[in-house]
Amino acid sequence: MTQENSHFLSANLSHLDGEGQAQMVDVSEKVPTVRQAVATARVRMLPETFAAIQAGNAPKGDVLGTARLAGIMAAKQTANLIPLCHPLPLQKVEVLLTPDAQLPGYQIQATVKTKAETGVEMEALTAVSVAALTLYDMAKALEKSIQIESIQLISKSGGKSGDYLR
Repeated sequence: MTQENSHFLSANLSHLDGEGQAQMVDVSEKVPTVRQAVATARVRMLPETFAAIQAGNAPKGDVLGTARLAGIMAAKQTANLIPLCHPLPLQKVEVLLTPDAQLPGYQIQATVKTKAETGVEMEALTAVSVAALTLYDMAKALEKSIQIESIQLISKSGGKSGDYLR
């Protein structure tokens, strides 16, 4: 990378220093504001697998409760998993797993809220991702072909960049 390209990149990408190396963004001058993010994912499976989970007949036990708890715990660990994320004081983490017979499978939604200098989009995305992975792990004895789909940010509010709604 040329020095000219390096300066262009670092001026436009906050996670790069003057030499184009990854760095954690300095948010110490930012004012803490209330921030919230919502992310979703889908987990698609065979009708027989869906029926077994709904009936509570999965070999590993409480699939949905375990996946919900894993999502909450994952949101709290995001800074340990994604190198340049700031550790944040999370005031709310809610993970919902909603049965969807049309898939068949589950719609997963995570809502994460904080009052901090930076947003919680990564925490919400991590929560739905780990909840979906845990659902797969808890049900893989029933079916190996379970699909995790459409992990996405639905909305975010707060902060300098303003609100976002998909």
